[in-house]
Amino acid sequence: MQQNKSDVWVGMFVLIGVLALVFLALQSANLLSLNFEKTYTVTARFDNIGGLKPKAAVKSAGVVVGRVEGITFNDQTFQADVQLSMQTRYAFPKDSSLKILTSGLLGDQYIGIEAGASEENLKNGDRLTSTQSAVVLENLIGQFLYGRAEQGGADSADSNAGATK
Repeated sequence: MQQNKSDVWVGMFVLIGVLALVFLALQSANLLSLNFEKTYTVTARFDNIGGLKPKAAVKSAGVVVGRVEGITFNDQTFQADVQLSMQTRYAFPKDSSLKILTSGLLGDQYIGIEAGASEENLKNGDRLTSTQSAVVLENLIGQFLYGRAEQGGADSADSNAGATK
């Protein structure tokens, strides 16, 4: 009987350990966010969201003030509509602006919010119009290489013109 009792306790301890590891894995991957604070939802439209994902942070001055609730594609404007769930304890003016930023050089993307100067604050259902899309690293590299190729072509054309004179 004593052996059976200790087996139950060891089994419960192992089960709690496994559940704790699963919880930490989900929390670190941003797949689980336990938030019991009241929120309000606002929407913003971006030309390009890059690698932004649902549950990504919304930060102001480095502090998490909300989360990305959902992302949809608007097939009439060909833009992405991003729904943000903002904590009610943080009030932002209606003319605040949003940027999609990256944590580090190749890290996760998040939304940065800069407060505006309006007297009215955002409320549930509002739409933010001042947005700046994500900087896509591949596009920057392509622009750099294309600019270099174009510049290189102009340099060789100049040297060829000088050689024929």
